[in-house]
Amino acid sequence: MMRNSMWLEIWLSGAKEVKARHWLFIKRLQLTVLFNRRCGVTSLYHRISLKRTTVANVWPTKYGLLFERSSSSHEVPPGPPREPLPTMFSMLHPLDEITPLVCKSGSLFGSSRVHYVVDHAMKIVFLNTDPSVVMTYDTVQGLHSVWALRRVKTEEENVVLKFSEQGGTPQNVATSSSLTAHLRSLSRGDSPVASPFQNYSSIHSQSRSASSPSLHSRSPSISNMAALSRAHSPALGVHSFSGVQRFNLSSHNQSPKRHSISHSPNSNSNGSFLAPETEPIVPELCMDHLWTETITNIREKNSQASKVFITSDLCGQKFLCFLVESQLQLRCVKFQESNDKTQLIFGSVTNIQAKDAAPVEKIDTMLVLESSGNLVLYTGVVRVGKVFIPGLPAPSLTMSNTMPRPSTPLDSVSTPNPLSKLLGSLDEAVLLSPVPELRDSSKLHDSLYNEDCTFQQLGTYIHSIRDPVHNRVTLELSNGSMVRITIPEIATSELVQTCLQAIKFILPKEVAVQMLVKWYSVHSAPGGPSYHSEWNLFVTCLMNMMGYNTDRLAWTRNFDFEGSLSPVIAPKKARPSETGSDDDWEYLLNSDYHQNVESHLLNRSLCLSPLEVSQMKDEDLSQNLSLDSSTLLFTHIPAIFFVLHLVYEELKLNTLMGEGIRSLVELLVQLARDLKLEAYVDHYYRDYPALVRTTGQVCAIDQGQTGFMHHPSFFTSEPPSIYQWVSSCLKGEGMPPYPYLPVICERSRLVVLSIALYILGDESSVSDESSQYLSRISIAPQKSQAEQEENRFSFRHSTSLSSLAEKLVVWMTNVGFALRDLETLPFGIALPIRDAIYHCREQPASDWPEAVCLLIGRQDLSKQACEGNLPKGKSSVTQVLSSDVPSGTETEEEDDGMNDMNQEVMSLIWSEDLRVQDVRRLLQSAHPVRVNVVQYPELSDHEFIEEKENRLLQLCQRTMALPVGRGMFTLFSYHPVPTEPLPIPKLNLTGRAPPRNTTVDLNSGNIDVPPNMTSWASFHNGVAAGLKIAPASQIDSAWIVYNKPKHAELANEYAGFLMALGLNGHLTKLATLNIHDYLTKGHEMTSIGLLLGVSAAKLGTMDMSITRLLSIHIPALLPPTSTELDVPHNVQVAAVVGVGLVYQGTAHRHTAEVLLAEIGRPPGPEMEYCTDRESYSLAAGLALGMVCLGHGSNLIGMSDLNVPEQLYQYMVGGHRRFQAGMHREKHKSPSYQIKEGDTINVDVTCPGATLALAMIYLKTNNRSIADWLRAPDTMYLLDFVKPEFLLLRTLARCLILWDDILPNSKWVDSNVPQIIRENSISLSEIELPCSEDLNLETLSQAHVYIIAGACLSLGFRFAGSENLSAFNCLHKFAKDFMTYLSAPNASVTGPYNLETCLSVVLLSLAMVMAGSGNLKVLQLCRFLHMKTGGEMNYGFHLAHHMALGLLFLGGGRYSLSTSNSSIAALLCALYPHFPAHSTDNRYHLQALRHLYVLAAEPRLLVPVDVDTNTPCYALLEVTYKGTQWYEQTKEELMAPTLLPELHLLKQIKVKGPRYWELLIDLSKGTQHLKSILSKDGVLYVKLRAGQLSYKEDPMGWQSLLAQTVANRNSEARAFKPETISAFTSDPALLSFAEYFCKPTVNMGQKQEILDLFSSVLYECVTQETPEMLPAYIAMDQAVRRLGRREMSETSELWQIKLVLEFFSSRSHQERLQNHPKRGLFMNSEFLPVVKCTIDNTLDQWLQAGGDGCVHAYLNGQPCEESQLSMLACFLVYHSVPAPRHLPSIGLEGNTSFAELLFKFKQLKMPVRALLRLAPLLLGNPQPMLM
Repeated sequence: MMRNSMWLEIWLSGAKEVKARHWLFIKRLQLTVLFNRRCGVTSLYHRISLKRTTVANVWPTKYGLLFERSSSSHEVPPGPPREPLPTMFSMLHPLDEITPLVCKSGSLFGSSRVHYVVDHAMKIVFLNTDPSVVMTYDTVQGLHSVWALRRVKTEEENVVLKFSEQGGTPQNVATSSSLTAHLRSLSRGDSPVASPFQNYSSIHSQSRSASSPSLHSRSPSISNMAALSRAHSPALGVHSFSGVQRFNLSSHNQSPKRHSISHSPNSNSNGSFLAPETEPIVPELCMDHLWTETITNIREKNSQASKVFITSDLCGQKFLCFLVESQLQLRCVKFQESNDKTQLIFGSVTNIQAKDAAPVEKIDTMLVLESSGNLVLYTGVVRVGKVFIPGLPAPSLTMSNTMPRPSTPLDSVSTPNPLSKLLGSLDEAVLLSPVPELRDSSKLHDSLYNEDCTFQQLGTYIHSIRDPVHNRVTLELSNGSMVRITIPEIATSELVQTCLQAIKFILPKEVAVQMLVKWYSVHSAPGGPSYHSEWNLFVTCLMNMMGYNTDRLAWTRNFDFEGSLSPVIAPKKARPSETGSDDDWEYLLNSDYHQNVESHLLNRSLCLSPLEVSQMKDEDLSQNLSLDSSTLLFTHIPAIFFVLHLVYEELKLNTLMGEGIRSLVELLVQLARDLKLEAYVDHYYRDYPALVRTTGQVCAIDQGQTGFMHHPSFFTSEPPSIYQWVSSCLKGEGMPPYPYLPVICERSRLVVLSIALYILGDESSVSDESSQYLSRISIAPQKSQAEQEENRFSFRHSTSLSSLAEKLVVWMTNVGFALRDLETLPFGIALPIRDAIYHCREQPASDWPEAVCLLIGRQDLSKQACEGNLPKGKSSVTQVLSSDVPSGTETEEEDDGMNDMNQEVMSLIWSEDLRVQDVRRLLQSAHPVRVNVVQYPELSDHEFIEEKENRLLQLCQRTMALPVGRGMFTLFSYHPVPTEPLPIPKLNLTGRAPPRNTTVDLNSGNIDVPPNMTSWASFHNGVAAGLKIAPASQIDSAWIVYNKPKHAELANEYAGFLMALGLNGHLTKLATLNIHDYLTKGHEMTSIGLLLGVSAAKLGTMDMSITRLLSIHIPALLPPTSTELDVPHNVQVAAVVGVGLVYQGTAHRHTAEVLLAEIGRPPGPEMEYCTDRESYSLAAGLALGMVCLGHGSNLIGMSDLNVPEQLYQYMVGGHRRFQAGMHREKHKSPSYQIKEGDTINVDVTCPGATLALAMIYLKTNNRSIADWLRAPDTMYLLDFVKPEFLLLRTLARCLILWDDILPNSKWVDSNVPQIIRENSISLSEIELPCSEDLNLETLSQAHVYIIAGACLSLGFRFAGSENLSAFNCLHKFAKDFMTYLSAPNASVTGPYNLETCLSVVLLSLAMVMAGSGNLKVLQLCRFLHMKTGGEMNYGFHLAHHMALGLLFLGGGRYSLSTSNSSIAALLCALYPHFPAHSTDNRYHLQALRHLYVLAAEPRLLVPVDVDTNTPCYALLEVTYKGTQWYEQTKEELMAPTLLPELHLLKQIKVKGPRYWELLIDLSKGTQHLKSILSKDGVLYVKLRAGQLSYKEDPMGWQSLLAQTVANRNSEARAFKPETISAFTSDPALLSFAEYFCKPTVNMGQKQEILDLFSSVLYECVTQETPEMLPAYIAMDQAVRRLGRREMSETSELWQIKLVLEFFSSRSHQERLQNHPKRGLFMNSEFLPVVKCTIDNTLDQWLQAGGDGCVHAYLNGQPCEESQLSMLACFLVYHSVPAPRHLPSIGLEGNTSFAELLFKFKQLKMPVRALLRLAPLLLGNPQPMLM
């Protein structure tokens, strides 16, 4: 996948940046076109080339690459009979075919034709990806056309292909310009001589030869590889890759036809149809005709566009511009999208005289080089101005005052570092200043530059423009040097940008473009403004355009432009004056600076008299300050004022824009006064009392002219206020929709909708585009939508999200709102959103996207969403190494294959003891064993050595059995490095004898060692090493081959390694070629490993290629006439099991039939099939069971095979049926070795048949089949059954009656027939009861085997469940068998039988406790590990260590599953007959022991602390679904823990109080949890503040909350800021504690603040709301500032008011009732104190003379300046209505408070405020205080 996506990246990245010239390296690519009769494709891969064609050009498109074929000169113009070849091809992926392009052009009569592009005159000159258009040039007509490029639709495909199927009449050929018609004539097989076109004879000769077998066999291979690799490609096209169908890997027969031509009959006889082998080329891309330029009279031949680009003007209108150099013309075509967004509509063409041009994308303009050599800036087709570049020779020599900047040649321009960028690096000519064209402007004087002066006279002039990126272009000068220049942006300050955007949005497009052009000329004049004065410049420019005379307006006149006096602003000052004037002095006296100095103390102490400023001028001015109504924007003043007001409200929602708001207010106040909008002036005064004085300079607007002003429909007389809107919502009052500007006022929209959703509870507010809460502003007059909107929102949607809070949070992340934005919202506005976030943080859903989790502050979830693998940091690796390896020198010998386990997790699971080290000690096979033999005096030295070696041989039986268990222990624990081979620990079969530590070796020749003793042991060792590789590792075919050992003696290990790779799924990556290689070597082990591995990797897929591979090794699956292959017996066994795996659960009839026959395969003549027949029959039985796994009686289509009856016969014996089918020939002559006659040899067939029945009827609870398997209940019948088979029968019966299995010893005993129970001896008795007719030996053997079988079924039923009663029951039986073994009369039963039964019970115990590492089971295994003499052979050791391995499966990360497939795999792996010695495969192939891997599944959940990234403990609550045995129950587990099987669970929850809660709901599906478990089971958790992890604080006594319970009353004082570091890792909180909460010496006044801060900090940490800390402090600061009467703006008071209103709002109160524990996260004591303090401050102000001020305000009289700010605070806080609302209710003459209350009801004024006003209004001088 990676590789393919990289390909795509490389091939498609070109689509945007890479122009064709970067692709020209393909220009020499020989496009070899092949006309092969069979495939008819145009392909890059085939070597048979029809005609070498060069690619003229390659274009990157949105879909892939486009090739243009260059027309060769000797090509004959197409005559009527012959069709031209396509000229354009597309290729959508590197491994795809190249297909011709189709075009669809509209004709004169409106019908459109679809045909291949065959016109040689058509050349592509431009290709754009978005919109996807192509521009072509017709060299014959000399016209440019534009086409839309898109994928082909199927109907068009059919049209193109149909053309090629009609008869070959001339007119048809002429109409269908297709390639396939040409192919058709070839496929009829005309002889080259008879061909009408001689020059194409070569085609025929080659196409004839192409069908010859030699070429045939060679050609498909390459394309096949392409097809195979393409199959993994992410970019499958519409027709992904026809090669797959076209070439069949196995044989070259005709492939299935493609759908597009399926309607043609497959006949060769009728020549008019395509021959069945010819496949047409299916086109992939199509061009739709959009526009062609009009034909003019004079049109030169070579007017092909040399440069084409798309540009848009400042108002977003798009133009396609193409430069025709021969005529020095730039032609611009305007185009736009149609309303339904489906097509592009092209408009008129504008011609601009130009020599060269380039787009400046960033600022929506283009740079045009005129023929005179001037650079001119255009936006769309509007001219902005000439461009002057400092440092280049200026066009006019008079201009000496600019400082030329050195401009360096391009190649030496270094990329400037950020510092030099700040300083305006000299390497680039940064300032590009368009010189304004000022001819039309009356106010402004002529341009300084001489218009016609050109560059030519100076020698160097600009030659061309190239490489535009963003807002930079390169100018190529005539002397060959290049200069990179930057075009200045439209505006640099955010404020100006926003205002311009808003104004542009509201004005008509033509006016907007003019306005922007004018502004740009002013802004970028030479010398340009600096950042600070940009706003002043903007205001001046804007007001000038509205008709103001800014020179005469007091506040704009004092603007300081920092010396850059632009010609627009002060044309007078640009001229040096000889006489001098007083203007500058006046300017100084009027400045703010002068006023500050006058009021300075020093001034007074020096008794300087204030200077008299000549006020006369101002009085002059005030008379005739009127607006000029002829200016550009005069008529639009109200609209502009309104949008700027909305921008002002928007900026109020961003705390970082405070400075910008103050600047904007001044402009708005001026406009509001002039438009006589009292309400707005009052609104601004309440926001910024200090800035807005009640009186000011007014510019008169003539009454006559107001009529010209355009008052838009959206203009409201009441100023929209976002704070007021939110406040009304919180109080539950109705509000009109809030007006908003799309894109510009996004914050306002967000706030309005989130309040509507969260506070008003209207879920539809965010789901619908046009909301009833917002009125969208547009230029078009609005229809009254109120009525229709009301009813549209009358119904509420029901939602899947549980609460409004969730809906709000999810919606906010969808609109792209992040934490960063939340922090810049004012705290009162942000409070409801934070409340919602707080609610979500408590109980999030586990499947939310990452962005949502980040917003609500749950890093644990966001990290889970984006990754999931355990941190493979260096720390954990070094930790592991350091703990095990004492020093570096010994590492070589030390490797025991268990070094890669994850120690960190294992030490958490088993933290109390060192059981893991013990397991490693028991399972390691890399160190020599200790041979402890005492030398008795009578022993000679030689005999002693032999004794020691015999003892070593015994011990080696154990050592060789260890690897299987080790493979289980280290399962999937290692990610190999692709550059190093896998380390396989060596199998050490030497010993060391104490006391001298002498080496004992088996190879000394003193004793007989069985040959090949170690071959299977090393095979198992290889498997164990290979199984360490985790399935998620990145390994490939090459690495697998790279591991192949050099020495032949290691071949067995490699065979095991291959099998392991199959089991963990990596063998599918091994190339077929290599598999073939390995199998031809004929190495038996390699074949076994490979066949089993490949089959396990393709489990249940019915994969054909693997089936073929396996069939070769099974004579029964080969045709009867085939040559007899000499396949080793064990390989046949492996292949048969392989068939079972590949067809698992498919109930494939043929396979089942063959396997059924193979169970009873008779021994053939000679020696074949005579040895080890049992394992073959068993394998066939197991395979048959797998194929029909769990299908029971409903085996479709197999009723005639009588599967169950046949199996029953195999099980109990009887007359062999006549062998049907193709193999009867082979079995006519009987075997010369074994005399079996006509009866079935039950000893051979019974185990396979029994297990096949068990698997076919698995879990079906089929009583009738189960009764066949009941143990015989008479002595006579018992003598007929081998006791061992009773174990299998009992097991099979219990597996069928799955639901009857109960985990208690009573149930186990119930399986034993009565006769056995009554007469079987209890082994502890000394006396043997004598009885004639009962064979005690048979009875006691039957007894132990039946009990073992029942125990084994118990193990299967509760595998991996850690079921306590099952464990106790099995543990009891294991103990019993251990005591029987040492009982005096164990010999009656036979120690071998008892050992077998004990091993079986131990394995069952390990299955139940798989992965849990249970201590009691470990003790049993350890005890049996130490027993090495007597009956203990290789097989028992194998069983015991497998049990140990299962107990610690995958290091505790894996457990067993009880799915059907797992049970089948476990039956193969734990087959209860163990090998007698290490080479014994007679009854059961040893390799099958490893199939347990298919039953293992990862079930360990490891909580990882998201902050420290280390595994930790966490409490889980697991809820089980109800079943027939128990109700729905909950269980608490301490993770890391193994989860129960997922299908049993309903949900998993991480429980508090230490960690944030987290719920994984499994009722929606287990996929999410499965993916977590498969990625090492990492579940990220987040510790709550004030809590410690379980490791540091097991009992929970040290947490922050626990400490404060003891001394409740003095919470804050008990909290020491120093201790905070233990409870939070948030750096902001830590430094706050450090700097603001630590007491210092002589605090005095500050102590109280310190206490406040400490308690606030405590509150934030314990309530988990650190984000509220800034809000607390801001509120505290605001209250203090109000107390000192220093409030210059009231926004903070507004925020406090909103906070108070939120907490008293109805929705919040309701939430508190529903969830008493959640919510309220501002201290309940803090808010009343704040409220009280504010009330007191304002009441004191009223008493101290504020009442007069309020009275004056209400009566509309001016009041004194000093009181203004306090008055504003009073008005805002008490929401006093504006005076204009009061007259309507009649203020005077009220007598009682009740009357007032009634009158003020409609003004929605709170009662508290009315109480304050009552004294004023009732004429009572004494204010009434609450």
